[in-house]
Amino acid sequence: MDARLQRRVQRYGWDKAAGHYEPLWRAQLEPAQRLLLDMAALQPGERVIDIACGTGLVTLPAAAAVGATGEVLGTDISDEMVRTAADSAAAAGHARARFARMDAESLDVPAASFDAALCALGLMYVPDPILALSEMRRVLRPGGRVVVAVWGARTNCGWAEIFPIVDSRVSSEVCPLFFQLGTGNALSYAMGAAGLADIDVQRISTVLEYASEADAIGAAFAGGPVALAYSRFDDETRDEAHAEYIASIAAFRKGNGYRIPGEFVVARATAA
Repeated sequence: MDARLQRRVQRYGWDKAAGHYEPLWRAQLEPAQRLLLDMAALQPGERVIDIACGTGLVTLPAAAAVGATGEVLGTDISDEMVRTAADSAAAAGHARARFARMDAESLDVPAASFDAALCALGLMYVPDPILALSEMRRVLRPGGRVVVAVWGARTNCGWAEIFPIVDSRVSSEVCPLFFQLGTGNALSYAMGAAGLADIDVQRISTVLEYASEADAIGAAFAGGPVALAYSRFDDETRDEAHAEYIASIAAFRKGNGYRIPGEFVVARATAA
């Protein structure tokens, strides 16, 4: 796949998803984000960069952890995500949190300028994850740490059929290898290939809970990575895709809602 096309799809797709993302994914992603922040062990006064920050679900807790003497920079390829995160930070009074639109593979910041680099569930979307990890290493001071979270293996993520369901109707070009980094030792290998050391990987199982069919559909289609492709569907196509997706998660129905299995892989490493 052409890398420029993939970046363009990511930028405008997440622009469309920004308004739906937090209401439909905040609780579901919290276990991965909490573990990432625990492994990062941020300290007051530190400078932190949060890459693919989305609406700031990790950036704002990071800003609280580093306090008034620290600084957090949240970056994302989506203008709408950056704007939303900046508004949330301002409303929460995080004066030392700032945000900018940046490509994860080419961070417009000086080398050796941060103590920690975070990336919560964004690395799967970049065309070259090793290059993105190398950029994280570049911007860290010696001994700084990188902490990233990705989705786990496809077989452990009950919502995974969303990709073929959408791709059978319109090419989403989201990420052909979405689950690759969460399979086997792929994430550890990528971090090592980027020049990172002292790699520690943790794999956790989780459950994505949705109170209704509408919420499960909204999260999968409007609030996630296929939002751009989904926006091209006409009403008939949407109804067909919704029905197929609901059939794919039928085994996870509990009452009026759903408890869909998922898996996260979270890894920490240091910059030599």
